[in-house]
Amino acid sequence: MKNGPFWMNSARVLKVWVWGAILGMVLGCQITGPFPPSAKIPPGAESQFRLMGEAWNTIQEVYVGRKTVDSQRITYGAIGGMVESLGDTGHSRFLTPEMVKQESDMNRGRLEGIGAEVQRKNNRLVIVAPMDDSPALKAGLKPGEVILKVNGEGVSDLPLESAATKILGPPGTSVTLTLLTPETGQSREVTIVRARITLQNVSWQSLPGTSSVQVRISGFSRGVTRDLRKVLRKVREERAGSLVLDLRNNPGGLLEEAVGTASQFLREGNVVLEKDGAGRITPLRVKSGGMAYDLPMAVLVNEGTASAPEVVAGALQDYRRARVVGEKTFGTGTVLERFPLSDGSALLLAVQEWLTPKGRAIWHLGITPDVAVSLPPDVSPLFPRAGRKITPEDLTRSRDLQLQEALKLLSAFGTMKIPS
Repeated sequence: MKNGPFWMNSARVLKVWVWGAILGMVLGCQITGPFPPSAKIPPGAESQFRLMGEAWNTIQEVYVGRKTVDSQRITYGAIGGMVESLGDTGHSRFLTPEMVKQESDMNRGRLEGIGAEVQRKNNRLVIVAPMDDSPALKAGLKPGEVILKVNGEGVSDLPLESAATKILGPPGTSVTLTLLTPETGQSREVTIVRARITLQNVSWQSLPGTSSVQVRISGFSRGVTRDLRKVLRKVREERAGSLVLDLRNNPGGLLEEAVGTASQFLREGNVVLEKDGAGRITPLRVKSGGMAYDLPMAVLVNEGTASAPEVVAGALQDYRRARVVGEKTFGTGTVLERFPLSDGSALLLAVQEWLTPKGRAIWHLGITPDVAVSLPPDVSPLFPRAGRKITPEDLTRSRDLQLQEALKLLSAFGTMKIPS
C-alpha cells in the first residue's frame, strides 16, 4: 500500500526527517505486521539472545553507578546499536516513542521544537536543514554544521535517538547547542528557545527586474501538490516568463507529493525508480494533468536538499526539463519500512533504493548540479517571505549567488525549446 503517512496502514518512506529537536517526517513509510513475539527466537539464534541476556543481567547486578542504570535506556541503546551495526548510517534507524510522535505531528503539519533536520553522516551528527521561519533558522543554523554538544554534554558518539531525546522538549524551553563549522574549523555555542512551528511548505514571489518567479518548496508534507498547483495558477495569471524552483534546505517528505510535484512539469515518463534487494526495478510514473509543462525553469539545490526534493531534482535533470544550480545534495535515497515495536517505538529499515529515471543512484551520492555555485559562509538563501515584496536592490544585496546564477541561465531560455 502506497503513499500515506507512516502511522497509517499505507505509507512509504524515502527518509525520515528530524524536526523540532529532531522531528521526523517520512517519505512514505509502510506499516508492516507486528514484530515477532519475543518468545519466538529464530532457530540458531539462541546463543546470541543468551549473550544479550548475560550482558543485561551483569549490568543490572554489578555496575557501580546505580543511578545511571535505566532499564529502558539500556534496551533502547541495545536496539539502536543493532540497527547501527548494519552500517546504514543516517537511514535505517531506531525511533523512540517520542520520535514516532514527532514524525506523526510533522506529517500533520504540527511541529514543536527547534525546527531542524538532523542526521548522522560520516560518523557525525549533522544539521541537514533548518526549517523556514523556525527557531533553528533564526538562530543561524546552517546545513552541514556539526552538533558537538547539547546542553554541554557531548553527543558525537551517541546514537541518533539518544541525541534526539536530549534536543527534544516542549515549546518555551531552551536548549544550547555547541556547533562546529567544518569549512572553518570554528565552533560556536547557540541557545535556542523551542517553539510551535506553523508549516508553510509552498511560497512564491516575483523577482523584481526580471520576468521570473521564485517558487519555494520547503518540505513535502501532505497537500504540497495541491498548494503548488494553486501557486502555479497565480504564476500563469502573472504571465511569468520563467520559474525558479527553490528546493534548498528542503529535507524531504511524502513520496506521493514528490511525484505530484515533478508531474506538474513533466508530460510523461517516470519520476523515480524503486530497486529492491534482488535488483528488481519498479517505476513510478508521471501523473497526468501538470500545469507548467512549457515554462522555462531552473532548480536550486544545496546540501540541505535531501530525499523527496532529490527525487524531483533528479527527474527534472534527467529529462533536461530544467538546469539544476547550486551544491551537491545530501544523498538520501533508500525506502524505509517502519516496523512498530510493542511499546510504541519502531524500527525504520531500508528495504529499497531510489534511482532517478535514468537509473542514477541518489543514496550516498546525491544529485550533482549542472552548474555548481556555493554561497559565501555568511550568506543565507533568499526565500520568499509572507507579506514582503522584495526590490531589485534587495535581490542584489542578498548576495544569493545561486539564485542570481539561475536567473542568468533563464535569461537565455527565450530562444530555447523546452523538451516535452
